[in-house]
Amino acid sequence: MRASFDKLISVTGLILAVMLLAAGGLLTYAYSYIGGEVEKQLTAQDITMPQGAALDALPPADKAALEPYAGSPMDTGPEARAYADHYIQAHLNAASGGKSYSEVSGAYQAMSPAEKASPAGQALGGLRETLFQGNTLRGLLLYGAAFATMGTIAGYAAVGAFIGAVILLVLGLMGLRHARRMEAVATAEPTLTDPAPAPVS
Repeated sequence: MRASFDKLISVTGLILAVMLLAAGGLLTYAYSYIGGEVEKQLTAQDITMPQGAALDALPPADKAALEPYAGSPMDTGPEARAYADHYIQAHLNAASGGKSYSEVSGAYQAMSPAEKASPAGQALGGLRETLFQGNTLRGLLLYGAAFATMGTIAGYAAVGAFIGAVILLVLGLMGLRHARRMEAVATAEPTLTDPAPAPVS
């Protein structure tokens, strides 16, 4: 009975090990595919991370966030996030005085046709267009950064799946070995029989 139970548990562990190996393979593919796509799409933008005077003109916090990537091609998720949050956003804030696109667009839409045609209206319309374009590019870069993060998580999950598969494989094989030993011990034990009746005197 004990040997049969050990076999059942061991076989279950081996099946789970195979499933984890399959999951690890799929996660590894996801990690490789996402990483390759993110790099290809970001490289196509042909953006070089800011350096020199472009960095010095930024607020200290933004400059510090971008310095590790200064002068390098933007082809990774962390670089895309840093460029979006600390370069594009910094320039948008400087141009709009910290106002969002919706605030600027709302103010522009509230103007009369004559006000829109005035120099102030045209300047506000130009700012509205700048904010729209900047936020669009920033959003696209952040999408790329998010996918890169998903790829990284898939990579860690793949490593965990492979480690779990190895552990279950070892435990399953050890369990089967133990079950065989238990069967050998059971077959080697002498069969107990009823004692012979005592002679009648």
